[in-house]
Amino acid sequence: MKIRIMLALALLGLTFHLQGQSYAFGLKGGPTIGMQNWNGFERNALFAYHGIAFIESAPEDNAFALFAQLGYHVKGSAIRNQIVANIFNNQFERLPPQRFEFQTISLTLGGKQKYDFGLNSKAYYLLGIRGDYTAGTNLKEYEFFSSFLNTLIYPIDGFVQKFNYGVTIGGGLELPFSEFIAGLVEFTVNPDFSYQYRQPQINAVYNPYTNNNVTIGERLIRNVTFELTIGIRFLHKIVYVD
Repeated sequence: MKIRIMLALALLGLTFHLQGQSYAFGLKGGPTIGMQNWNGFERNALFAYHGIAFIESAPEDNAFALFAQLGYHVKGSAIRNQIVANIFNNQFERLPPQRFEFQTISLTLGGKQKYDFGLNSKAYYLLGIRGDYTAGTNLKEYEFFSSFLNTLIYPIDGFVQKFNYGVTIGGGLELPFSEFIAGLVEFTVNPDFSYQYRQPQINAVYNPYTNNNVTIGERLIRNVTFELTIGIRFLHKIVYVD
């Protein structure tokens, strides 16, 4: 609740800040590398994607700017090269790669500081606070496996946390095509502070990897993503005439 109030106040402040001033807007997107920590055990990287619409203040002389962006991000992790016991022939088999996807709508509000870079380009760094809503997952793909073997080795939708929050940290380059249009190349790191998934301890769970029953402690899953972004930026310039 607190993070949603902070985001609402920051968005309201940005709205007032942009009134009567030059501003820029645009679209950007690119590849995402998603990572998850499952109770201290790092899963393999998930290779996915993201897309973002943004608006920002455009002060002169590289002054500090405020920005807001709304994006669609696929977060999560993967499991590769897993060997399991086949209960029908008592042999071990390799599973195909498994992807655990969390489709997320993110609102990020923050600040950006620019510097002259080369003849006409600008370098910048940014920092923002982020609120996320999990719009969907692909976890149902693994429900049959879980119910057939009476196991909860994989996450299930019932313990997914819909609302999450974190920060976005990164930097990039603005590459002007003209006075009013520029390209963007950006890299960000996006750690979550809250848990994407929270599952209580469950006893007597069958583990297909070891072919016996185990106790699964409380499962806590947290996201971090690394995003490479390419985009286009349009400047709406306001000039005051005496």
